[in-house]
Amino acid sequence: MSEPVIRFHEVSKWYGGVSALKSVTVDIPPGIVGLLGPNGAGKTTFLRIVTGMMRPSRGAVRVLGQPVWNNPRLYAQVGYAPEADAFYEFLTGRDFLVTLLGIQGVGRAHASRLAAVALEKVDLADVAGRKIYTYSRGMRQRLKIAQAIAHEPRVLFLDEPLSGTDPIQRKRLMEIFREMGRQGRTILISSHVLHEVEQITRNFVLIHKGRVVAVGDVREIRELIDRHPHGVVLETDEPRRLAAALCGLDEVKSLEFDTGRLKVLTHVPDRFYSMLPGLVLDSGVAVREIYSPDDNLEAVFRYLVQS
Repeated sequence: MSEPVIRFHEVSKWYGGVSALKSVTVDIPPGIVGLLGPNGAGKTTFLRIVTGMMRPSRGAVRVLGQPVWNNPRLYAQVGYAPEADAFYEFLTGRDFLVTLLGIQGVGRAHASRLAAVALEKVDLADVAGRKIYTYSRGMRQRLKIAQAIAHEPRVLFLDEPLSGTDPIQRKRLMEIFREMGRQGRTILISSHVLHEVEQITRNFVLIHKGRVVAVGDVREIRELIDRHPHGVVLETDEPRRLAAALCGLDEVKSLEFDTGRLKVLTHVPDRFYSMLPGLVLDSGVAVREIYSPDDNLEAVFRYLVQS
């Protein structure tokens, strides 16, 4: 079994009287791993601590077997793309990367080559000579990724890296992350969107309200999701008639109807969704919309914490 690249042992972080992380102990293996949780779960605090930007209030953190606090040798092997922008707006994209590489001790000629490669990877080569303040949100997001990968780090930390990108850009970034994973690099991707990160990796750490509530591959996480009570809302002008058609099914735990809608509670959402179209057609009831208020990470984590 591979040695963990990232180790948290009893790590806590307080901001005054507010606890952002609570006794987090987790080992993260090599490869690509998703750090998933709803907004405010503690993901950004986790990343700030693991990158050495913030000291934990308690506990120990190691990356590549080294302590992360005040360790410049380790920082040279780590890349980080924060969620928030922090650019020198008056610089061009190219000069921004060359400047950051220079701060790390890379000679100018080599820095220029590394910057060119990184900008090409994120499809910013055509605008590399433009000032950053002229960049769109998607361009700025990709520039953050470029600065994180330009020095070819062994470990990469990404905070909501797909935010602000269009579908084509998102697909390209996913390809970059997968390729880096195949090259043997470790990537920790923070996100609150399960289905996006699921396209990049099968391994996840789930965090909620400062605690790690689940660790495992996507099959284990999906089993947790499928076990939690799942609400499905069907908007229709005939909720009573539709309820009569669904009543008594093994897949249906309970039914509630109101004016213009029917809410179904199920413990087997995959089975329920697969059989629903046929049931609706057979009932002859017109359904305007189907959606689930529980089809998100917040609902899953709420269930995990309460159970």
